[in-house]
Amino acid sequence: MQTIPALEVKRRGVAALEEALKNGPVHIIKNNRPTCVVISEEDYALLTKKSSAMNLWDLLDNRPWQGSRSKKDIDKQLHTERNNWD
Repeated sequence: MQTIPALEVKRRGVAALEEALKNGPVHIIKNNRPTCVVISEEDYALLTKKSSAMNLWDLLDNRPWQGSRSKKDIDKQLHTERNNWD
């Protein structure tokens, strides 16, 4: 990942960031330490889309089950249905 000094951003403004973003995400360096990362709008949209999808999966994966059938009953039904396909 490329870096750009905070003073460069202060001096040149958004133009400095736009130029740097052509090569991907940019670390902004202040006092010789990375302080933040700037990403393009496209990268941000992709990141939030993936994050939302993962959060939805986590929600579905961790929800309490409301069914009244036991695992044994479900497995038995699946076995019967699979055998009837032939």
